[in-house]
Amino acid sequence: MKRIEVSVIVLLLGMFFSGINAQMLSGRDIIQKAKDRPDGDTRYMEMTMELINKRGRKRERKVRSFSIDIGKDKKTIMFFLYPGDVKDTGFLTWDYDELGKDDDKWLYLPAMKKTRRISGASAKKEYFMGTDFTFDDMGNRNIDEDDHVFLREETLAGNKCWVVESNSKDSRDIYSKKITWIRQDCLIATKIEYYDKLGKLNRELEVSDIEKVQGFWLAHKMHMRNVQTEHQTILSFVNPKFDVDVDENIFTVTKLEQGIL
Repeated sequence: MKRIEVSVIVLLLGMFFSGINAQMLSGRDIIQKAKDRPDGDTRYMEMTMELINKRGRKRERKVRSFSIDIGKDKKTIMFFLYPGDVKDTGFLTWDYDELGKDDDKWLYLPAMKKTRRISGASAKKEYFMGTDFTFDDMGNRNIDEDDHVFLREETLAGNKCWVVESNSKDSRDIYSKKITWIRQDCLIATKIEYYDKLGKLNRELEVSDIEKVQGFWLAHKMHMRNVQTEHQTILSFVNPKFDVDVDENIFTVTKLEQGIL
């Protein structure tokens, strides 16, 4: 009986201290933990984009991308492979972790043989290549660009999550706040709600097909819905590779304009 009593006490204490630890985490702490989730020093990915308008008409695009971490910063280059009207279009981003420093982004349009630099307000408000993701969504965001408030713990699709509300400090953003569900086991945001300047729900992101690849957690599917326009974008990630051999010199405007790697 004593052994049973001791086991029960240990279990209750474990639950008690676990609850205390969860309560001690601030919203910022949780967002930081998610940002610090390991994903290798370099990455290769193939992606399918499915664009769906409110009438249900679908368009498909295929993309290839490489990325590399440079300290706390990140560089990514991607090229469209299909269909013909966007083939060889390239996108290069240099994401800076420094607060107040805008990321550098370039979009190469082969039909015009022109590279467009995207920064500041453009990155915050414009949508990327007809998708429901903004140029700002296509890079990393410094966590202190928002104020984060821990709302609650909640089980979503059978997974225990932290729910955090993030209010933007930047007036150039198209949203006023977002609410994020972060899975506690893998530290991946599985759902995000974006609210416009009037406080109305604008977009909703659902992330699924989460599994470990080469020891790193990865979501294979991202489904963004614009609830106001009824347009949708589904991103499917295939053939992911981590810690691949990538030359830092490919992440330049020159390489962007030279075309598909």
